[in-house]
Amino acid sequence: MPKLTIDGMEVTVEPGTSIIQAAEQLGIEIPRFCYHDKLTVPANCRMCLVEVEKSPKPVASCAMPCAEDMKVFTNSAMAQKARKGVIEMLLINHPLDCPICDQGGECDLQDQTVAFGFDRTRYREEKRAVKDKELGPLVKTVMTRCIQCTRCVRFGEEIAGVEEMGVIGRGEHLEIGTYVEQMVTSELSGNIIDICPVGALTSKPYAFTARPWELRKIESIDVLDAVGSNIRIDTRGGEVLRVLPRLNEAVNEEWISDKTRFAIDGLRAQRLDQPFVRVNGKLQPATWHQAFEAIAAKLANADGKKIGAVVGDLVDCEATIALKDFMGKFKSTNLECRQDGANFDVSSPAGYLFNTTIAGIEKADVILLVGTNPRTEAALINARIRKTYLAKRVKVGVIGQQIDLNYPSKYLGAGPETLEELVNGKGAFAEALSKAQNPMIILGAGALRRSDGMAIHALARKVAEKFNMVKDGWNGFNLLHTAAARVGALALGFTGGSLDTILAGDVAYLLGADDVPVSKIGKDTFVIYQGHHGDKAAARADVILPGAAYTEKNATYVNNEGRVQRAKQAVFPLGDAREDWKIIRALSEAVGQTLPYDDLADVRARLVKENAIFATADSVQPVEWKTFGKDGTCDKAPFVLPIDNFYMTDPISRASKVMADCTEAFAEGQKGKTGTHG
Repeated sequence: MPKLTIDGMEVTVEPGTSIIQAAEQLGIEIPRFCYHDKLTVPANCRMCLVEVEKSPKPVASCAMPCAEDMKVFTNSAMAQKARKGVIEMLLINHPLDCPICDQGGECDLQDQTVAFGFDRTRYREEKRAVKDKELGPLVKTVMTRCIQCTRCVRFGEEIAGVEEMGVIGRGEHLEIGTYVEQMVTSELSGNIIDICPVGALTSKPYAFTARPWELRKIESIDVLDAVGSNIRIDTRGGEVLRVLPRLNEAVNEEWISDKTRFAIDGLRAQRLDQPFVRVNGKLQPATWHQAFEAIAAKLANADGKKIGAVVGDLVDCEATIALKDFMGKFKSTNLECRQDGANFDVSSPAGYLFNTTIAGIEKADVILLVGTNPRTEAALINARIRKTYLAKRVKVGVIGQQIDLNYPSKYLGAGPETLEELVNGKGAFAEALSKAQNPMIILGAGALRRSDGMAIHALARKVAEKFNMVKDGWNGFNLLHTAAARVGALALGFTGGSLDTILAGDVAYLLGADDVPVSKIGKDTFVIYQGHHGDKAAARADVILPGAAYTEKNATYVNNEGRVQRAKQAVFPLGDAREDWKIIRALSEAVGQTLPYDDLADVRARLVKENAIFATADSVQPVEWKTFGKDGTCDKAPFVLPIDNFYMTDPISRASKVMADCTEAFAEGQKGKTGTHG
């Protein structure tokens, strides 16, 4: 392992480590524009030039590997002069847009010009201008500001898997653009805004909204899919203005999906901000007291066996356990968290978790996708699969609809019969699975939202067992949920009733359950709807209780892997809306069945008592492998994907104008994303 000296400090590094990486290990900052630790190294901006002993000229530290006894000087006169020259060259054509540029205040070019640049220019020629590109409703371009670092190009090719941007022209005429005029169609396109070191690529919905020093920044968790991406919420004056990614190598690295980033305008649209009670067939505004009175009157003589509750896709664990305890006061076991009708065995956590873990995908060498399109269901998991493919060319097999993944895949079949063939060891892909060291299967919700879901669940388990996917140090069986609330609710045991029975009972408590089949709700069923948007189920409610959105409460969520994470309150709930567990606690008192907790600490203690995983945040505990599923005859119908429009999957994104614009702009690409490679 090479040992070298950087600015008089010795460091030993792994072979192949570049000088810029070695300097970071010592806490020495070397400026850069084109270098990014998640992308390949082009070494084209030359901002990271350093002096290396015995080298006649400055060296690009991002592209120079460390060597034994190398002596590097990052701040010598040679390095300083070189950087000033680079900055001077970059500013020849850069417009003086800082006062009107959205990147102002968090711009790498600004910061590095101040820290490393020269205080005047020798150039008086006309600056060149570059035509702006139309990249869609999300990314705004001002291409005259572009310094050709190519980060956006490399992100598209390497991370997003959408090779739509590139470098056109040469010399003075070189520019970044799309070869044919078109929009960027990736589900991760917003990340090019973050990695752009200047103001060439900025957020179109956020344009001219705020300056970074005006914003209050809160670290939180995204809930618009089940990945549990770590995010930073920026607010001003009680309003969420933007969402940015937060680094977590185990979950989302430093990326987020476009829905996570841009659906936030839906947080203020179509919101429920006061209680409603149905009077003479019409919903009328009411006070909390009136709403609780109406519910209490209905529950007073209700039979516990005919009372049920459904938890929706965005509900936090605190509200889930509170509702479970509330239902327990009436001796009701009619509980369900799978409002989509998914039918699978919940008796063993190994059967409903993403056991490999998201980071563990990188260890896999063969991947089988069943009834899922991770590109739309979990864009960050799909990005991790692509990363694994690029690193070691893993084989990917697809059972279900033919889908356009952004890596080569082998289409195996449309439905359960293909799974059965694999269990029997038939087909070329069975051979690939049998030879793999770390094979894995990802079973999607599309394979389980059917009457034979239990049998398919059992078939997937048999595939895992036949091809040795479960062994010491490796569990290759994964169930991919689409709902942030699902794993937490399953861990808390919020199951035990039939969805159809609950909806046809005397009282149905719908907690954020916006996507239940409203047509199945009984004519005489008393519906209590608690949520933050007046979405599908609210129109059928007899009493509406306004809850808080995920940005408006301190809450616990469990992602696909079983990782417990905490979302933090960024703004206050709108109007009379309150945090969900507080509403249930207040309701329990109003009906004379008071729940035994008064603050958040008590509720979280109750979570730990129900399931020990809630005692430790941000870690994944391996679970014991147990038999799950139920043998039976499978329907021959092909698997159907659960998501047909990536941009509208929940009440927040459905209320978002930006997501509506995306749906319109990308409609062609979103129709199932049919077609496959391989």
